[in-house]
Amino acid sequence: MGEVLAVVPARGGSVGIPRKSIVPVAGRPMLAWTAEAALGAGSLDRVVLSTDDEEMAGIGADLGLEVPFLRPAALAGDTVPMADVLAHALGWATGAGIDVDVVVLLQPTSPLRRSEHIDGAVARLADPTVDTVVTVVPVPHQFNPVSVMRRDADGTLGPYQDGPLVTRRQDKPEVWARNGPAVVATRARLVAAGEVYGGRMVGHEMSPLDSIDVDGPDDLVLVDLLLRQR
Repeated sequence: MGEVLAVVPARGGSVGIPRKSIVPVAGRPMLAWTAEAALGAGSLDRVVLSTDDEEMAGIGADLGLEVPFLRPAALAGDTVPMADVLAHALGWATGAGIDVDVVVLLQPTSPLRRSEHIDGAVARLADPTVDTVVTVVPVPHQFNPVSVMRRDADGTLGPYQDGPLVTRRQDKPEVWARNGPAVVATRARLVAAGEVYGGRMVGHEMSPLDSIDVDGPDDLVLVDLLLRQR
């Protein structure tokens, strides 16, 4: 069996929070929390930082991540698909003679994710019928598709889906959402084909608090508080 390659993407040009991956969180660069979780995970053979930014590359190296390349500018824009970023990292590994079986995406914007979440997700790939594992969180019942409403131009509310609204929590179907995602583990052959979520996909559940993804300043305040409490 080939290696398990983890890729931590951290581009320099983040929009919502400038230089988000290295903004201080609980006294450390946000990237440090993902580096700690990744390096503590027993399921990962290599943890590579994919960045276009020299300062982030230096911080990543100081944190113990491998930084074997700088990501080209063509892959550093905010519209570049993550599939392309992972394929680039896999291409580096292949060119270096590294036989990769599984690629794991670990975005630094999920600083509450821990080593056991990574190991739990990768372990699901021991089942040869599973191609992709993604961490998920239960959708709160008030946001269930059978409860969601749309509002017309005149302000009238109605069911978003066809059929009546379901108001009793016990009558609602169980639904799940990707939590960032904090972890995606997928077969290298799918990444080489340009896919992140391919083949048979299963979920690995995480708690809502561990699943907070930093998109804006409010998220940053919350994860800072939670990490200090931890």
